[in-house]
Formats: sequence, C-alpha cells, structure tokens
Amino acid sequence: MSRLESMRRRLSAQIDGLNWAARAVDGLEGDILELGLGNGRTYDHLRENLPDRRIWVIDRVLQAHPSCIPPTEDFLQGEADDMLDELARRGARMALAHYDFGFGVKEKDVEEGARLSPLIAALMVPGGLVISQQPLVGFHQIAGPESIDPERYLFYRQPDNDVT
Repeated sequence: MSRLESMRRRLSAQIDGLNWAARAVDGLEGDILELGLGNGRTYDHLRENLPDRRIWVIDRVLQAHPSCIPPTEDFLQGEADDMLDELARRGARMALAHYDFGFGVKEKDVEEGARLSPLIAALMVPGGLVISQQPLVGFHQIAGPESIDPERYLFYRQPDNDVT
C-alpha cells in the first residue's frame, strides 16, 4: 500500500473513530483529552462534534493551523509525562482521550504508549474511552466501528471498577 493510500486510510479511521467515540461518551461526565495537536485537524473535529465539552490539548510545540489553536487555558505545552501529571494535579477527569502521539518508528511508538498509559488511565472516568493509533496498556480493548480495520485504530474503555 502506498503511503498516500495509508494516509487516506488513517484519516478515514480517525474521522469514523472520533464520530463513533463522540456518540459513545454521550451522557458520560468528563472532559476530552487530545494527546498530540499537530496541525489541529482532529482537535477541530472534536470541538465541532463535542461543542459542550472542555477539550484539553497536550503537545510539545504549538504549530497548529491558526484556526485550530486551542484556548491558552486548555493547551498544555511540554513533555507528555509532565503535562499528564499536571492535569492530574488539577483534578481533570476525562470521558474521552484521543492518543495521537507518534515518532513514526513503531518500536518507539509502542514504548511511549506503554509508558504513558498509566498516566492517561489516572485521568479517565470509569467507562471512559481512549482511541489510539498506537497500542496502549491497562485498558480494556473494545471493538470500534466496523468501518475501521481493528489494526489501524485501537479502541479502549477504562474499566468501571478502576481505582486510580
């Protein structure tokens, strides 16, 4: 598969996955967490589909399209570990997290996802959803939309009985 076809498949999976997740967290208390702002496309999609939710954003640098820059009070710039700890100190609780970090080197991506998983889990409300293009640990993996190859995007639910 060409890189261009792979990108189209990834973008379709993101759109379908985010739409599905937005419906799935309806009625669940908590904020939204965007891990990796990049150009801001998924952030923009989340704010359009979840207009009544606070969306926290974490990234090392702010380089989004000008129309996709989150409010200053919702953007945490720095290393993910530190920023996730900061959210925990603030008492933030997430109904949905979208994990969009990646180096583009599978081994590094898998290692980082495993390392950050407990920090993300500490923020999730019971039953909260995490969607990710990288494998995460400590969550209950669930099936996402049928339109998405289960190896392209991964869907997780925070266990209801989790004590964090």
